[in-house]
Amino acid sequence: MKAILVNDDKSLRWDDVPNPILLEDEVLVKVEYAALNRADLMQREGDYPPPAGCPEWMGLEVSGEIVEMTEGAKAKSTYKIGDKVCALLGGGGYAQYVSVKYDMCMPVPENCTMEEAAAIPEAFATAYLKLFVEGHAKAGDTLLMQAGASGLASVIIPMAKAFGLRVITTVISDPQAIKHLGADLIVDTRVQSLPEVLKAEEAAGRAVDIAIDCLGGQNLGDCLPYVKYGCRWIVIAALAGVTTTIDLKNIYKKNIRIVGSTLRSRTPEMKAQILSSLVKEVWPKVSYGEVKPTIHAVLSIQEAEAAHDILYQGKNVGKVVLKVD
Repeated sequence: MKAILVNDDKSLRWDDVPNPILLEDEVLVKVEYAALNRADLMQREGDYPPPAGCPEWMGLEVSGEIVEMTEGAKAKSTYKIGDKVCALLGGGGYAQYVSVKYDMCMPVPENCTMEEAAAIPEAFATAYLKLFVEGHAKAGDTLLMQAGASGLASVIIPMAKAFGLRVITTVISDPQAIKHLGADLIVDTRVQSLPEVLKAEEAAGRAVDIAIDCLGGQNLGDCLPYVKYGCRWIVIAALAGVTTTIDLKNIYKKNIRIVGSTLRSRTPEMKAQILSSLVKEVWPKVSYGEVKPTIHAVLSIQEAEAAHDILYQGKNVGKVVLKVD
């Protein structure tokens, strides 16, 4: 089969690789679409190696058709050959085929295209982890979602709204581009100070209960004085800088929790539990159109380098997806 490999100069090529070998309880998926994540860029740069046992090529989420199953997968799941699924991977999605344990697969939701389905597993599992496992989100809470034009935000914002949260988000581009996501307040940080906005929100009785922060930097420390008592500030990346200054007295007086969180580092058992919760709790909202991934662009797998450039340059509003030929 073929997969996307990284050359020594960090460029990409579509080349021959060994076919997957199914292990116990695994299924073989013929990949139709693979979605991009910023973790792919980090892996390409050599900063985010795949977990042990995963292929060397990138790709954390795919949609496709089950074409082969082990006896264990047949006995322990309700899947059958020919079923359309989407799957969460440790790696290896930029390929024609991928082997994956049956409990890392999910049925494609009703009224969902295969392009959309490919953009679901990593983003939706991450969204569920941050909102409900780390953030203990409940109806009436206020969420701050940084980087509202990102692929993850395109899932988290509508998911939070569907479960009754109030959402504040940030952009460094035209706020109208993400208006369809349904955030209650969009902060254009080119012309607005996020700490000042949060200060005004706190004064109005609408302080932040949960923050999902992929930016970090000094803004993190500057915002913390204006969050609600018991706020959960969840750090998932540091695109704006790895250092900040924090008033520690404010942290313990307000009982603030600063939580570092990644999905990829979770155990397979934890990931399977999250996927099961998604199917039970979120799939009905996907089927009814309350929560759906925003697809920015679909390119051929052989255009993977151009697809990566969209993310590198921050041009996307929502997810970029590769069609596997």
